[in-house]
Amino acid sequence: MSVELADFPDPYLKQTWGELNVECYLSTDDAGQKQVRAVLGYPAAGMHGALTAALGEHLGEPISLELEFVAPPSAKSIPGVKHIIAVASGKGGVGKSTTAVNLALALSAEGAKTGVLDADIYGPSQGMLLGVAEHRRPDVREVEGSQRFVPVRAHGLQAMSMSFLVTDKTPMVWRGPMASGALQQLINQTLWNDLDYLIVDMPPGTGDIQLTLSQSVPVAGSVIVTTPQDIALLDAKKAIEMFTKVDIPVLGVLENMSVHICAECGHHSHIFGADGAATLVEAYDQVLLGALPLDLEIRELSDAGKPSVVNDADSDVSQIYRDAARYMAARLWQRSATSSAPTIQFSDD
Repeated sequence: MSVELADFPDPYLKQTWGELNVECYLSTDDAGQKQVRAVLGYPAAGMHGALTAALGEHLGEPISLELEFVAPPSAKSIPGVKHIIAVASGKGGVGKSTTAVNLALALSAEGAKTGVLDADIYGPSQGMLLGVAEHRRPDVREVEGSQRFVPVRAHGLQAMSMSFLVTDKTPMVWRGPMASGALQQLINQTLWNDLDYLIVDMPPGTGDIQLTLSQSVPVAGSVIVTTPQDIALLDAKKAIEMFTKVDIPVLGVLENMSVHICAECGHHSHIFGADGAATLVEAYDQVLLGALPLDLEIRELSDAGKPSVVNDADSDVSQIYRDAARYMAARLWQRSATSSAPTIQFSDD
């Protein structure tokens, strides 16, 4: 740890790099310019320029920066995956699946090896969101006497979804235990390959699938997706309470459809209400990871299988997703130093 950088405040966390035990070094090259090498526990390739400027200002002179990402160690996970993050909502229709895939793609763009698992057994949508052809099926490989799925590759992600195993015309008329069993198979019989993060797109609600994931998989953290609308916030509260009861940390809240900006005149309209997520995070001592506008292009790109983050990496919407992904990963890194893997706890209240 460089003494000069020990009191540098992390851009996302209310702690200094010294308090976070960031591995960082300060040296001077042959031309006399200061060089900084820092190893962060969250991917941050997209803020290299901003960090370079901030560090230079902190040190009082221009610097060059070598930035490295090393995923924090995890006490327990599944083979081939370091950290599992559940993206959930208490209510359907709030853009959770679109958020999940864009967060996964954002983590990948920031420099992390990332996968996405579609845990919505009844209504899988990740195949469509990722632009995977309907006839595409995952390869099957025999490993130690058992058959394993090889994740489908899409936009640089490793992906697995029930939509890869059935057609979009096949209804999943299953009772809860059958759906829960299918989810466990998708998770544990997939050959995930050295992932830093596996983003799990959860179905809406707080039912069997959520309980199965909590009980059978060491989930490192969760993200709650909501809109500013009162009814969505009510269900988002239930989702936060559920993860709290099963001792899975909530890494933050992401608000969708926060404001509509008129393409003609630029007028801002809070169609679903204003400051809903801000009030929610304050009440539950959480953080707001970001706020996405009600944007027609987000829907159009999602339907076309070209999520915002890969379609236009420099757009305002993509930058919001990438900032939220960095913030989310930073919060997980911060917790990993002091928290062990989640355990399941139940109470009667």
